[in-house]
Amino acid sequence: MKIRERESVTAGWSTGLDGGFSMEQLPISCTVLSDNERSADADRTADTTKQWLFNLVPPAYLVVIAAFWAFAPKAVIENSWTLIVTSSLITLSVLGLEWVNERHAGWRMNRREFFTDLFYVVLGATAISWVSTHLADDPLKALKQSLGITTEWAAHLPFLVQVALVIVVIEFGQYWMHRLMHNFTPFWLTHAPHHHITQLNAAKGYVGNPIELFLIGLSVLALFDLSAAAVFCGLNILGAVSTFAHANVRADPPKFYSLFFTTIRHHSLHHSTDYESTRCNYANSLILLDRLFGTYREGEASVVGQDDLRRLSIREQFVFPFRPLLDRAQARRAEAKRGNSVRATG
Repeated sequence: MKIRERESVTAGWSTGLDGGFSMEQLPISCTVLSDNERSADADRTADTTKQWLFNLVPPAYLVVIAAFWAFAPKAVIENSWTLIVTSSLITLSVLGLEWVNERHAGWRMNRREFFTDLFYVVLGATAISWVSTHLADDPLKALKQSLGITTEWAAHLPFLVQVALVIVVIEFGQYWMHRLMHNFTPFWLTHAPHHHITQLNAAKGYVGNPIELFLIGLSVLALFDLSAAAVFCGLNILGAVSTFAHANVRADPPKFYSLFFTTIRHHSLHHSTDYESTRCNYANSLILLDRLFGTYREGEASVVGQDDLRRLSIREQFVFPFRPLLDRAQARRAEAKRGNSVRATG
């Protein structure tokens, strides 16, 4: 089933998976910022020192992360809590920046959004991480060992080259998995809950159906013999870029950053409500891949979400991929009940 059917699956549920749903969407003029709006918005802030500094914050994060992992003591690198602490600090600090220089008042964090995001952060760090390790990474390592595959050469590469390899390997897999999710309905059903978020915040990258969170995290990185510091540094850099790409922070990094890395402008367009705009800018962190594979699109959205722009509860997000099947079963039961009723009165 192709993507043209996908846009209707998330709207109504009046027919089966192959049926003809109708998706009510806001016109693109209501969801995507025009060039004039972006220019006027930029003009109001471009000359301020504060905004100039905020535009440099995302690349500054990457420099600090790289320096930390490059020079951290071995004991710190090998501590199992270090990656958890650094990842948490990145998310929390960017959340703090949302209060200092927010991008859209309509995306302002509230209590419900905070605890929903927190639930998914914990879910990702525990259950999803455990499943990914035991069902993907460990079997891949065992296969590598059984086949006698060795990539020791990778461990001898310069530190920053190893980090770049981590970023490219992970993002390459995520890009194509993400693109598949937008072009094949069964995969879209797992990914759609992430597009039902109605605002963007620092931890929104963690929000989604557990099946999608597992699939989008698959990679072949386990095949490469890389230093732990390089792997953790790459993961932190990817996490920082993704966090800023989902964050309600008014920061428009310089072109040397946005040429390679995904920004909130790129990713908000991907989350906009009109159909065509969601089929671009698939890269979670490395927008360079979209530029290379012809899926890059310039623009920005101020309204995000799907269908009637109603956020889904955690339960709805978990059940979402199975809704067509559940609705079919419910329709069959209702039809059977009507048939029994007719026979009883006949």
